[in-house]
Amino acid sequence: MGLTPVEEAQGYVLGRVAALPVAPVAVAEARGLVLGEDVVSSVAVPPFAGSAMDGYAVVAADTAGASAAEPVRLPVVAEVAAGHPAPRALRPGEAMRIFTGAPVPDGADAIVIVEHTERLDGGAAVAIAHEAVPGAHVRGPGEDVRPGDVVFRAGDRLGPGHLGVLATIGVTEVPVHRRPRVGVLSTGDELVRGGGPLRAGQIRESNGPTLLALLAEDGFEPVDLGLVPDDEAAITAAIRRGAATCDAVLSSGGVSMGDTDLVKVVLDRLGDMTWMQIAIKPAKPFAFGLVDGTPVFGLPGNPVSSMVSYELLARPALRRLAGHPEGRWHRAPVAATAADALTRRPDGKLHLVRVVAERSADGTFAVRSAGGQGSHQLTAMARAHGLALLPDGPGAAAGDPVRVLLQREP
Repeated sequence: MGLTPVEEAQGYVLGRVAALPVAPVAVAEARGLVLGEDVVSSVAVPPFAGSAMDGYAVVAADTAGASAAEPVRLPVVAEVAAGHPAPRALRPGEAMRIFTGAPVPDGADAIVIVEHTERLDGGAAVAIAHEAVPGAHVRGPGEDVRPGDVVFRAGDRLGPGHLGVLATIGVTEVPVHRRPRVGVLSTGDELVRGGGPLRAGQIRESNGPTLLALLAEDGFEPVDLGLVPDDEAAITAAIRRGAATCDAVLSSGGVSMGDTDLVKVVLDRLGDMTWMQIAIKPAKPFAFGLVDGTPVFGLPGNPVSSMVSYELLARPALRRLAGHPEGRWHRAPVAATAADALTRRPDGKLHLVRVVAERSADGTFAVRSAGGQGSHQLTAMARAHGLALLPDGPGAAAGDPVRVLLQREP
């Protein structure tokens, strides 16, 4: 079997998945979800003219010429607090004490901040030491949002600020793509979970916890389908359960080309699967297909390979399921400089080198190897900030530019 370029494999997978249906979700539960439709405001924000500061509502013309040396004295006829409109309109030659967020009285056109005033006669009058201009410290109605404004577009991912705006305009439900439920299945007689002693030939399983955590970090709903032994009936039952209850399934291990790899046997029987050898290192073996209409990703069993395969092939497809627009399916590489040499041998593959990164004062990145680069050496992957993309060839010398998939901030 020839090697498949990673871009071709990505295109194949992305061409066989589609965004999940749009449904209304309560705003309180919508953080991290992707809008399926535009959101249009029916109201103005703010809904009324309000004071931006504590001070005095005035007619600006009444403060003409006011200064510290020659303040203007005005009678104070009322106090206006947030949530409590003024008892009447302000007349020329008057002032009203006003607090931040309170409605500006009819007749007033400016606020003089309290720092430019002096309270007189126990609050019955005020000395104003600063000339006001019309509109000073007044928040006009609709300054933030006007009726008919499209506040957010389909494809926007909702963060805390978005939810605050939706609450402000009175929206209680939003049309979003629901969060994909993604099942994770680990297979292998040699794998065990927990901290007990290992028998000869056993290893503690890491792929399940790692993939479940990656899914949660990326905003998907992880579902643990368990650790399944190398038993055809058990693997069949687990994959069928995942396909019936999840929007996608990630299986790790058993995707090489050997005839005794039972995951391959089961998936070939249950679904329309494509088996590939991707032109990357690590994570060469990969499988993808549909089981009862549910996307199933066959990831390699070595822990680093499983994580790299998830990053390059599963994560973009799952983001498409979640409703992200095309420009946000893949993580964009950042430009960096190799602090030390990142060597490799020519072999026709793209190498993904685990690197730690340092950010300079000017915002640029320098990267160096995170440690052992074997596909079984998970510690270096955990230490790494990202993956340096080294095209076929001798690698990068110290000082050379490199592209890096930065998966977490340094």
